[in-house]
Amino acid sequence: MKIWNGYIRGINLGGWLSDCPYKEEHFKTFITEEDIKMIATWGLDHVRLPIDYELIHDNNSFDGMHYVDDCINWCTKYGLNIIIVLHKGPGYSSATPESNNLLFDLDLQSQFINVWKVFASYYGDKSNVAFELLNEVISDNCLWNILVQKTVKKIREITTETKIVIGGTNKNSIDSLNLLNKPMDENIVYTFHFYEPFLFTHQKADWIQEMPNSHMEYPGDIEKYRKVSQKLNAWDVGINNHGINNLGVAYISNLIMSAVNVAHDHNAYLYCGKYGVISLASSQSILNWYHDVNFIFDAFHIGRAAWTYKSMSFGISDNYDLRILNRIISYL
Repeated sequence: MKIWNGYIRGINLGGWLSDCPYKEEHFKTFITEEDIKMIATWGLDHVRLPIDYELIHDNNSFDGMHYVDDCINWCTKYGLNIIIVLHKGPGYSSATPESNNLLFDLDLQSQFINVWKVFASYYGDKSNVAFELLNEVISDNCLWNILVQKTVKKIREITTETKIVIGGTNKNSIDSLNLLNKPMDENIVYTFHFYEPFLFTHQKADWIQEMPNSHMEYPGDIEKYRKVSQKLNAWDVGINNHGINNLGVAYISNLIMSAVNVAHDHNAYLYCGKYGVISLASSQSILNWYHDVNFIFDAFHIGRAAWTYKSMSFGISDNYDLRILNRIISYL
């Protein structure tokens, strides 16, 4: 497995150019140069920038790109690298059921490939910029692999050195990484998202159907987790694995090892594009979880970006108890 230097400790800029109000005032004020400066003072080395397709592509123009330009310029000024990720693509959103996503229609695939050709033309010569093709894919593995191959081929006609980040289906789950095709070249990065145990990191999230109103601690009673997940028949990744009798470092390591093994098999880079805890969790449990997850990331030399810098129910800078902020930052 290769180590992605310069992209080890990062944070997402969720809610700025994606999952947001499409208003000029929001775009100008939600993230500013001062925020990027602050992130640099935290000792992080990169940001992950989610972008909606509609924001940058309007009637075949790309006027929204100046927001991306601003972010790249600020990152360059303060010594940060940046990953541009298409959070919402043409005909595609991870928040929409698979049956309603139309990305794999041929016309929309052409639009998807074209937007990456534009990104490559704009930013392919910048050494501090990487590309992530699509956030949290929900699709047939074969269809996604074919689209990835087509898109990477077109990007490589413009830039051969830019890192291209690719996640598996089932919303960037760890267990879908082994369904990706082998990396097409030495600058491909495999990515996954990590929110386990989900009943803890997303506890009481009102946007998730059937999420119980249970208060969960970490590390907590694994039998409580098992009972709640069995009742719902959901959100039980790893807690019933053989030999796992409690939550903690061993549990997290056991889950992440599958991703590490895939990266080792293909001698690929490995990166976690999203991980975090909802602010409704208790402060001590939040600290415990960030400590353990980042301990494992460091042990395996996995780069990562926490979700997220501000707001969005996971905002590190403004949603958590300020008494724990500096300790969380030290773990990132």
